[in-house]
Amino acid sequence: MCIFCKIIEKSIPATILYEDQTVIAFLDISQTTRGHTLVVPKEHFADIEDIDDNTLAHLIKVVKELSVKIKTKMGANGINILNNNGLAAGQTVEHLHFHIIPRYDEHDGFNCSFIAHQEDLLAIANLINN
Repeated sequence: MCIFCKIIEKSIPATILYEDQTVIAFLDISQTTRGHTLVVPKEHFADIEDIDDNTLAHLIKVVKELSVKIKTKMGANGINILNNNGLAAGQTVEHLHFHIIPRYDEHDGFNCSFIAHQEDLLAIANLINN
C-alpha cells in the first residue's frame, strides 16, 4: 500500500487541509515553501493516464479552490501547481497527486526552469496528432 493510501485510511498521520468523499489535501511533510500542499484522489490512481475524467474534474476543482485560499491566507505572491507523471518526470509516489506550491519570491527555495530548444514545431504537432 502506498504512503498516500495510508494517509487516506488514516493509518499514518498527516496535517489535513481539506477532505471530501473523493479527494484529500494535506500539507507536504517536506515543505518546499511554507504552505506546500498535496491534493490526492482517495481512490488509488497511479498517474494522470489512470484516472477517470469525473474524478479528475473534481480533483482539479479542489486544486483551484485550495490554490486561491492558500495564496491569500499565506500571503504568497504566486502559486505553482505541479504534477509529475512517471519516474522520468520526478514522480516519487505512484499515486496521482498535485502539488500546490506557494511562491513568495525568486529566493523562496523552489526553482523550476525551462530550457529552450530549437525544434520543428510543425513536425512535432504532426507526430502528436497523427
